[in-house]
Amino acid sequence: MATSEPSVSARSVSKSFGRNEVLKNIDLEIAKGEIFGLLGPSGAGKTTLVRALAGLDTPTEGETRVFGEKMPDLKLMKRIGYMAQADALYEDLSALENLEFFASLYGIEGKRRKERINELIALMDLSDRLNVKTAKFSGGMKRRLSLVIALLHEPEMLLLDEPTVGIDPVLRRSIWDFFYELNRAGTTIIITTHVMDEAAKCSRLAMMQRGEIVAAGTPGRLKKDTGTGTLEEAFLVYGGD
Repeated sequence: MATSEPSVSARSVSKSFGRNEVLKNIDLEIAKGEIFGLLGPSGAGKTTLVRALAGLDTPTEGETRVFGEKMPDLKLMKRIGYMAQADALYEDLSALENLEFFASLYGIEGKRRKERINELIALMDLSDRLNVKTAKFSGGMKRRLSLVIALLHEPEMLLLDEPTVGIDPVLRRSIWDFFYELNRAGTTIIITTHVMDEAAKCSRLAMMQRGEIVAAGTPGRLKKDTGTGTLEEAFLVYGGD
């Protein structure tokens, strides 16, 4: 359940790469315990905003804060789970070797490491692929393994960039059930998506278009305020040309 104390804030955040302005004066606040969605098409600025929130990109203007601390802040990294859109895996290593490596970075040792790896591998249906090199994984399997890595250290907040792309619908539903379970335990989840039915699962959304937030609110409120029956129709009202 969300509280009034923010996990994340962005204040007047802009980001440019050369002459290309990717984010334009973003103001955003995300409360603890929310499942917050960033909804928009490719090129809307979702990934750049998530990277700024994670402390991986420094805004050209403005600032981002996580747990009240200005980002980037290395002290916070063990409290954050980040899953990039591009899978950051060592393809010459097996799935298990990747997991052992990342677990060691997070200081997860002994019995707890084994238990955590087994728990998450079972959840993501990768148990029979543990000793296979990730170079042989399909795109969907790489996404599943990347999500396991983001979850390994039981972070207080998850930043997930298109986490279920390439994952079959049945497993995607199981993953969302797990997100809800984490959320009920207090984990804040920030997820980017361009899929409307996935956006509808979020407790609150920011609709993005061309580097700007064009609307924010609960899925129900966004539909009600536009007098539309679907999020897709609401997005067309707010973000359509």
